[in-house]
Amino acid sequence: MSLVEGTIVVMDLDEFGELVEEKGWSEYRPNIVTGTLTSLVEWFVSKWRAVVVYGLDKERGTEEVVLEIPGVEPDEVREDLEYIRRRIEELGASITIIAVKGYVGLKPAKSRREAYYGTPSRTLAHKLLKKAKRRGGNIVIVQ
Repeated sequence: MSLVEGTIVVMDLDEFGELVEEKGWSEYRPNIVTGTLTSLVEWFVSKWRAVVVYGLDKERGTEEVVLEIPGVEPDEVREDLEYIRRRIEELGASITIIAVKGYVGLKPAKSRREAYYGTPSRTLAHKLLKKAKRRGGNIVIVQ
């Protein structure tokens, strides 16, 4: 796999299983939150020419996603990530988003494990995601 410098973005809805249960939503169809996140991720991917490594799910709705963007610094996408966070919060959910500078492989992962551990930069992004979620979520940008 040939790697280039870029940004890894990881998004994950916080405690979403509890919200699904509370609202009585199906886990197998998009709901207002996962459907909106799917649309927002598609917009972000199109705008930044990002590669979806893992997670974009139009059939069930997106709960988590791993993206890689070649030649872009994490700070460049901050405003759009803040926009995504605000839109999800307006719907009554919360999301943790990580953007890390690193080397990106720019091809879809074959599994969730590969998505989070397939490169050192993805491993770092996943570690930061877990840490941020323990602290209540938010957006973390690492240059």
